Amino acid sequence: MKVLIVDDDNLVSISLKTILEATGDIEIVGIGQNGEQAIELYEKYMPDILLMDIRMDKMSGLDAAKIIMQSHPCAKILFLTTFADDDYIVKALNIGAKGYILKQNFESIAPSLHAVEKCQTVFGGEVITKIPSLMNTSDIFNYEACGISKKEYELLGLVAQGLNNKEISEKLYLSEGTIRNYISVLLEKLDLRDRTQLAIFYYQNR
Repeated sequence: MKVLIVDDDNLVSISLKTILEATGDIEIVGIGQNGEQAIELYEKYMPDILLMDIRMDKMSGLDAAKIIMQSHPCAKILFLTTFADDDYIVKALNIGAKGYILKQNFESIAPSLHAVEKCQTVFGGEVITKIPSLMNTSDIFNYEACGISKKEYELLGLVAQGLNNKEISEKLYLSEGTIRNYISVLLEKLDLRDRTQLAIFYYQNR
């Protein structure tokens, strides 16, 4: 797995490089210190995952992610920050980030990268508890009108909780292949791009 690290604290970046490369299956292809460098280095290395801070000089991680996602809609961006700021979380979700974790939970970084590599969405415990209240609106979406069954709605809720296909299959007593098919159908019915957008949609329209 090729990972690009962008953080304005060079000591953090070097420490991350040492720890992550020690796993044996993660290669740090480059290190940047601000959003501008994130864009430049992403184009240069085309990493599997961009692991990036949010608050940085010159250009924030959020602004850089927005630009990168416009050119590369399938880019996998995992935010790593010290701030569980409500506004940051909402913006990260709306941009299409694959995750938002806190630096304090250092031991979760490598597992989070592996989860994102498998197209899962990852949120730290402090973050995921905030999402329902942040994304709720007063409007009620008519799921039945879009042909969403009760089983599909239940699955949508599990996706929004950050569960992977194996975990969902165990809860619903269905095969992982069936779960993948359900998710593909939901994406098509709701005209959404990926699991992150499914999670956002769920919390906005519960």
